[in-house]
Amino acid sequence: MKPKGYKRTRCEKRTMSKCADGVARTYNAIESKYAEKLQENPDVKEFRCQVLLEGLEMGDYCSDFVATKADGDLMVRECVFRKNLTKPMTAKLLDESRNYWIRRGVTDWGIVVDKKKEEEDANGEEPTS
Repeated sequence: MKPKGYKRTRCEKRTMSKCADGVARTYNAIESKYAEKLQENPDVKEFRCQVLLEGLEMGDYCSDFVATKADGDLMVRECVFRKNLTKPMTAKLLDESRNYWIRRGVTDWGIVVDKKKEEEDANGEEPTS
């Protein structure tokens, strides 16, 4: 979950057929990897990135991914680095996002985090989602 107009890091733009806008805009490795997973998932019909949460009392924030599944249900995912999970503001923003989508009837809400350091060491790879 990011503020509307987020510009702190470089935006990666990639053409993806399932992305509703045609171009997936991601801001970190977790989002980039998860966009690939959504693109490859046969249960996902389409997805949108950086979806504005309209009317949120905290201000203008965006959810990282909102996907439409093959059965028509929505799925919402927020991408968070593991090291930020315990920060009070992160927890508050995630709660706001979850409550926002629950009020709109979305039951499939979740977070995507990077791999643990131990997993990285065991696999000899960089962390991903």
